[in-house]
Amino acid sequence: MLRSCDEQRDDPTALTVVRIGGAPMNGGPSARQSARQSAASGAARPPVDLSIVVPIYNERDNLLPLHEALTWSLQRLRRSYELLFVDDGSRDGSRDVLRMIAAGDAHVRLVLFRRNYGQTAAMAAGFQLCRGRVVVTMDGDLQNDPADIGRLIERLERGHDVVCGWRRNRQDRVWSRLLPSRFANFLIARVTGARIHDTGCSLKAYRSWVVRSLNLHSDMHRFMAALGVGIGARITELPVRHHARRAGRSKYGLGRIFRVLADLIGVKMLIQFAAHPIRWFWILSLPLFVVAPAMFVLGAVKVHRDGRWDWFGDLDMAAVAASAVSLLFAANVFLLGFLAELQIKVSRFFRQRISVTAREASR
Repeated sequence: MLRSCDEQRDDPTALTVVRIGGAPMNGGPSARQSARQSAASGAARPPVDLSIVVPIYNERDNLLPLHEALTWSLQRLRRSYELLFVDDGSRDGSRDVLRMIAAGDAHVRLVLFRRNYGQTAAMAAGFQLCRGRVVVTMDGDLQNDPADIGRLIERLERGHDVVCGWRRNRQDRVWSRLLPSRFANFLIARVTGARIHDTGCSLKAYRSWVVRSLNLHSDMHRFMAALGVGIGARITELPVRHHARRAGRSKYGLGRIFRVLADLIGVKMLIQFAAHPIRWFWILSLPLFVVAPAMFVLGAVKVHRDGRWDWFGDLDMAAVAASAVSLLFAANVFLLGFLAELQIKVSRFFRQRISVTAREASR
């Protein structure tokens, strides 16, 4: 459940601290209501031009240089901004450094998780509380260059809704980072249709309506560009600088490949099947509805050498059983699509996504 700490509104350097004790994006109605109340406390402040959302997990030695680089880059843009650091349950003293930074900078807001929930949950919490008309996400390890934020925003203002960073010259290990990333990027681009070279780059700029339309869970932060395609956002990419890690340890390994493969199925469903799932489940079950009677005919009909047809004389029980199983499986797939269609019609997900997109398109 998401709860907001008391905020000292009279102090310009007061912290906005939010603590999350349960999985923030998978909670029930009471959790979502509390999240909206917490977001309202931040939304009471006037909106800003830019919101920089930075998930943090055990990056103590990188935080001060990161804050300095962000402040220098953002002040040169001469726009109002906020820095929203989301600590994902760090245990190396990162929280103390973040509190010290926030105490000396009124632009900084903090979100503190009670334990580690993952980068997707951290970004989703930041999206709930940000107030910017443009939202920029980036990693907290100083491998993304804050000086590229201005270039992303400039490209965004040319008529795009999402600008994705492309780490063309990545400074990472080949076997543990580069090769798995290239395989994942190729697979995601082919399956989702989001023709982006580097879907895993966290440095991205969004119009605020895009992040408000995203329903993030699991490890969906890797697929935010693809989800943007699903809601009609105009997406492009821009080569950005990438630096070698200065301090700390990488949080990614080869195990992420299996999580990407599992989440990719869900993303494919959200992008193409969410509007009318019964159509796609019908297409999926149609071959089984054709196979079932064909298998039954093979098991029930015998053709003799003299040309006689023997119906139900000597049943091939294996073929008949296969026919029954195919028919039962096809019926279950179709009924699953029917239930999904009902769920979409009675839920707020599709209506909310359409309303937000329609409001933006009418501007």
